[in-house]
Amino acid sequence: MRWRFILNILGILLFFFGLTMIFPLMVGLYYRDQSLIPLLESMAGTVIAGLTLYFVFRKAKAEVINQREGMAFVTAGWTAVGLFGALPFFFGDGSFTFTDAVFESVSGFTTTGASVLTNIEAVSKGLLFWRSFIQWLGGMGIIVLSVAILPFLGVGGMQLYKAEVPSPVPDKLKPRIRDTAMILWKVYALISLLQVLMLMFGGMSLYDALCHTFTTMPTGGFSTKNSSIAHFNSVYFDCVLIFFMLLAGINFSLHYQMLRGKPLAFWQDSECRFFIGAVVLITLVVSLNVFGSVYATIGEALQYGAFQVVSIITTTGFATADYEQWPAMSQLILLLCMFIGASAGSTGGGMKCLRIMLCFKYCYKELFSLIHPHAVSHVKIAGKPVPNDVMHSVLGFLALYVGLFALSAVLLAGLGVDFTTSFSAVAATIGNIGPGFGMVGPVENYAQIPFFGKWLLIWCMLLGRLEIFTVIILVVPEFWRK
Repeated sequence: MRWRFILNILGILLFFFGLTMIFPLMVGLYYRDQSLIPLLESMAGTVIAGLTLYFVFRKAKAEVINQREGMAFVTAGWTAVGLFGALPFFFGDGSFTFTDAVFESVSGFTTTGASVLTNIEAVSKGLLFWRSFIQWLGGMGIIVLSVAILPFLGVGGMQLYKAEVPSPVPDKLKPRIRDTAMILWKVYALISLLQVLMLMFGGMSLYDALCHTFTTMPTGGFSTKNSSIAHFNSVYFDCVLIFFMLLAGINFSLHYQMLRGKPLAFWQDSECRFFIGAVVLITLVVSLNVFGSVYATIGEALQYGAFQVVSIITTTGFATADYEQWPAMSQLILLLCMFIGASAGSTGGGMKCLRIMLCFKYCYKELFSLIHPHAVSHVKIAGKPVPNDVMHSVLGFLALYVGLFALSAVLLAGLGVDFTTSFSAVAATIGNIGPGFGMVGPVENYAQIPFFGKWLLIWCMLLGRLEIFTVIILVVPEFWRK
């Protein structure tokens, strides 16, 4: 493991990351709030740390980064930006302890949306902008952005892309990985711009439109309001956000194909059909369940049912209703949605629809083999057999996901947290959703979670965002052997 080389490129990442703090700094300057000094100190500290790492290890050059080094760098990179991204919160108005600052920062970068803030609207606009902006950066991936920059510095990036992109089989849209990363960012930025314009068209201020777009496209869910999207009480805003949450939950390579004049790409993709079909079916079931018991009209039931379902299944975490007051059936369905997640290749978290599909197909194949033991059958996606190594990877991922979820929930409960909160808090953090049930419900936050519980959930957020394998492989002894 060439640690000097890894630290060298980590320095490059931190340098460019520090420069991004200029944007919340400009917001703080415009509103003349108390975030200016904390942001300046954080920016200076991050840039200096990045330059120090780069120059100290500048002689550690290499043209190719191998798979093990790629995984190590991805985990180290996300950990580093989570820690340095916490500096503006920690140096802020004094309301953040170090643990809370790291929790809020990692929650932002991993696009989880779990917050320890009890009064969001009391925080300075510069810090709230930074809080939203880090979700936008984390959505498509700090590492994917690095892949677009590092080739100019003589560093190959395919291993980084394979380690970071949330998909069992990464889509290379172009032969060169740098071009693929740039295409993804351009599509991401274009859709984000469209959402800002649509929110402003409905009467939202530029500041709120930017902040909520920065947390919708990465399926993050941070809001500038204490009551989240419910603050606006607008059918128009609900519909706009539902539309863009769905877009964010679909594989971004399909958006690229649509922009190239292939609108049928969505329908031709089996995972996209599965994802949209699941959203429609679950929305209808939940809406019918809350109609009459919670909402007097079918229109209201559909509005609030659709928003909560889309928000959770895409792992965004916005809320327009306190779903803990809904019937038990709807609550259980929403809890199960936390595990499903969005599409592979999207900014969403969870297990991903593609893996769920493959698992169902594999189970059917096993049942088919019991009936026809001599028949030769294969798991197929889009008419093509899925390679055995991919299938094994998917099953391994699902087993690790469930196992780590169970272990983390038991550990959190062991810290004195009640069953409902322990179960849902781990589900909401490892799935990168944000709100859960109990102490961490849609009208609550994570402030009351014990000290060690917060660090456990930080670990869960990183596990979920980096697709389990990239992080957990670091604790396997063979990983460190030559």
